[in-house]
Amino acid sequence: MNFDKARHNMVTQQIRSWDVVNKDILNAMLSIQREEFVPVSQRKLAFADMTLPIGHDQHMMKPVVEGRTLQVLNLKPSDRVLEVGTGSGYLTALLATLTEHVHSIDIFQDFIDSARQKLSDQEIEDVTLEQADFFDFKAPIKYDHIILTGSLTELPAFVFNWLKDNGQVFVIIGEDPVMEARIYTSPDKYTTHFDTMVAPLLQPKAANPTFNL
Repeated sequence: MNFDKARHNMVTQQIRSWDVVNKDILNAMLSIQREEFVPVSQRKLAFADMTLPIGHDQHMMKPVVEGRTLQVLNLKPSDRVLEVGTGSGYLTALLATLTEHVHSIDIFQDFIDSARQKLSDQEIEDVTLEQADFFDFKAPIKYDHIILTGSLTELPAFVFNWLKDNGQVFVIIGEDPVMEARIYTSPDKYTTHFDTMVAPLLQPKAANPTFNL
């Protein structure tokens, strides 16, 4: 399989057709090797318009959802980002390419370990990876953007304590079969951008992780 050609087709035929026109985002998705962030058995499906299993009953987002998420965030090179849900590390890589620094947390230590190796292999720096529970996380700084890769039925108010003035939170709100991607700028102010479906953000009792405290 020609991965370079498949990646180019993904960007031109899927991503751009879903109103993702930012050149920096498109270039990042062309340059970062998505196939390296999926399980080896799934590599031939790395560019398909589908979610992919990555373990722990978790799935990698569709490429179009990843692209559209980046588009609505309107990221700047000077931004500092908190990503909740590292998963495969692919979105982490894209965020790190587009911003100054990404702090990414995940409840699963093996996701963190795997992402660290993959990011290193891709020579992607300016990323802090940490095994942590979103619902008990203590943010060391305030961020320009907070991005949640799992869905919630409502956004906890404590998130805004981690946000800079004029910052924003990206989250997918709802329950199967109706969910919408929102950008919040305050607990009671948000805009809706597109409909999609992602798995709920896990809490510790559901994930049963091994904590390294």
